[in-house]
Amino acid sequence: MTATPIAVVTGASSGIGAATARTLAAAGFRVVLTARRKDRIEALAAEIVEAGHEATAYTLDVTDRAAVDEFATAFRSLALLVNNAGGALGADPVATGDPDDWRRMYETNVIGTLNVTQALLPALTASGDGTIVILSSTAALSSYEGGGGYVAAKHGEHVLAETLRLEIVGTPVRVIEVAPGMVKTEEFATTRFRGDTEKAAKVYAGVDAPLTAEDVADTIGWAVTRPSHVNIDLLVVRPRAQASNSKVHRVL
Repeated sequence: MTATPIAVVTGASSGIGAATARTLAAAGFRVVLTARRKDRIEALAAEIVEAGHEATAYTLDVTDRAAVDEFATAFRSLALLVNNAGGALGADPVATGDPDDWRRMYETNVIGTLNVTQALLPALTASGDGTIVILSSTAALSSYEGGGGYVAAKHGEHVLAETLRLEIVGTPVRVIEVAPGMVKTEEFATTRFRGDTEKAAKVYAGVDAPLTAEDVADTIGWAVTRPSHVNIDLLVVRPRAQASNSKVHRVL
């Protein structure tokens, strides 16, 4: 009897991470949900189990290397890692940006991804057919005003994915990067603007159908379920209304 493949999803307490966990569970993975907010991931795990799938929750801060290493001891073999934990803080120009915001974004988006990937890579390799997903952003590919710190962090994630793919070619592990454009979730913009819902709403004002968390989760689900020899190196996904980071069609 074939064992159920295990998928670890970081940042699974809301948004794209939560949607991805639901999608992967429905696709037949046993999902391990990680995030700092224990109540949110436990509730999601219960929801997934109630729907007839397999899920467990594990409270984890991806920037805490000791905690990540302890978490990794639970896995001898792992089919899939989705590095989703991350986020943006502030939208100040480079001249006045807060170095603490830049540092926190780098720690979460880049060092957090590095920590989890390093810790789980042996288990992914041991599976004989592992996949690593790094959820970056279109910010990883081009700059925009007011996004310097976030753009720098996401560029770091993009280069991490690109370099890792070069370094482990020939091993049974794929490295997939998914780079979403404008995604409207319940928390991303609100967190970026420190709870200012008015500023957060302006990000999406007049945009006809920005992406949803479920749109991105569907894209991830498709990419990771391709045949083993197929590697989706980089998949950019935007809403139709967005041509680039700085060109968005708005109806106001």
